[in-house]
Amino acid sequence: MKELLRTTDPTIIAFATALLDGEGIAAFAVDVHMSTLEGSIGVLPRRLLVHPDEWDRAVRVLRDNGIETGKG
Repeated sequence: MKELLRTTDPTIIAFATALLDGEGIAAFAVDVHMSTLEGSIGVLPRRLLVHPDEWDRAVRVLRDNGIETGKG
């Protein structure tokens, strides 16, 4: 798995996951339960991972929809 996106905004993770799912790209959100360690203040980022073979296409899908990945 390769990191596609890192953000502290859970709504971006949800939106990005929905966009990728609509394109048939499997994505896996990690660090989503870190809020229990940080006290739910939203400091620790969540990450979205995709298979390396799908990474280029996933970056294009997110950028086409206004989500900057900071990757590539």
